[in-house]
Amino acid sequence: MPNSVADRFHNLHFTVPGSHISGKAVLYAGLAAGVVFLVLELIFAPLFMGLSSWVPVRMIAAITMGPSALLPPNTIDTGALIAATIIHFALSLLYALVFAFIAKGRSRLTDTMLGAGFGLVVYLVNFYGFVYLFPWFAEGRHWASIVSHLAFGAVLGYVYAMYAKRYAKWDHLTHP
Repeated sequence: MPNSVADRFHNLHFTVPGSHISGKAVLYAGLAAGVVFLVLELIFAPLFMGLSSWVPVRMIAAITMGPSALLPPNTIDTGALIAATIIHFALSLLYALVFAFIAKGRSRLTDTMLGAGFGLVVYLVNFYGFVYLFPWFAEGRHWASIVSHLAFGAVLGYVYAMYAKRYAKWDHLTHP
């Protein structure tokens, strides 16, 4: 009987020709990459861009709350923080799942490099594709955001490969 959320998530299995995807690896990779991305964005905004740390939070929250969540940019808004956190980690987990179908847990180095490339693709999709739905994303087109996305992808790849290899060793025993 599963004892934790992670144990229950591990029981979700996905099949890709020639490989197996562990839900637990997806969960850990998505959360780890999401935390790294969020920390970098909150540090980079004031340090390199001269913006409040609330600007990226409000930009994410505005996805569901609308453009009114963008103002005033330098103030604390609990609703925006909660919305941004939920949206950010939901997207991190979704991106981790998509990445798992690409990476398939090859090796830490390979998946880290694939992940960095994936992070760059996510940046391009977010800031050049979704800008038609969320025009305020155009303001996020800068080197600090590229670095945050590259780091997101690299961490995603590394952590996914680490856990995919760990759980692949005993998956065949519990799931023939």
